[in-house]
Amino acid sequence: MPDFEGSDGTRLFYTDWGQGAPVVFVAGAWLGSSSWEFQMLPLAERGLRCVAYDRRGHGRSDWVGHGFDYDTLADDLAALLDQLDLREVTLVAHSMGGGEVIRYLSRHGYDRVSRVALIGTTAPFPLAAPDNPEGIPREVFDAMTAERTKDRPRWMAQNSQAFFATHLGNNVSTELMDWMVRQCLDCSAIAAVEAVKTAFRTDLRAEAAAIEVPTLILHGDADASAPVALCGRRLAKTVPDSLYKEYSLAGYGICVTHAEAVNRDLLDFIGAA
Repeated sequence: MPDFEGSDGTRLFYTDWGQGAPVVFVAGAWLGSSSWEFQMLPLAERGLRCVAYDRRGHGRSDWVGHGFDYDTLADDLAALLDQLDLREVTLVAHSMGGGEVIRYLSRHGYDRVSRVALIGTTAPFPLAAPDNPEGIPREVFDAMTAERTKDRPRWMAQNSQAFFATHLGNNVSTELMDWMVRQCLDCSAIAAVEAVKTAFRTDLRAEAAAIEVPTLILHGDADASAPVALCGRRLAKTVPDSLYKEYSLAGYGICVTHAEAVNRDLLDFIGAA
């Protein structure tokens, strides 16, 4: 089983498909490398080298009880790029993975990275603060965390349709929704809590404004987890050299329900179409 050593010796699992220009996928909280199935296979078939990994505490990586802050997670990403000696990389991230990519750029620079794509990300700063009054109040976030922690399987199952926005006509089979729920449950209880705390409580506005590479931002206008007005649209206004595309009737599970459009936009952005 392929793995690499993270920033503090944590063993992290990764997959590596295809040959050509490298594309590294960073999954959202609770999800692992398998969540990129609908991107990695088509892009590998189009002549790209597609690499994805399981975040610490997730999937087939070590279920350690620490290191869920963005500094450590960004250092884990750096360890992967260093071990595989990847250069001219396109980083593609979903959900909190976008925060990891932004922190990676501010912490490790641009020697290995040519461009980034941020899909349905929680960045730049979703939590309410005196200078961010439109954000989600901390007490609302804490209540949601407590409810989810009390019965994770039930919470995941009840929210799977909202994840895909099936109420808006996105056709997703029951089996596929069940598969995604199982992926979300394949992380430790502490990872499930601490990763989301990092995603929602970290202010990335200044770091996002300092990004120096071309950035593609994709977001669904029906995203119930990372509201488009608070996340996608605001991120697009923050990142200097960005191309923003908003998908109509798309939810948080945009990489599944709108996989063909996402892949087409990624290929165009990478220059491999």
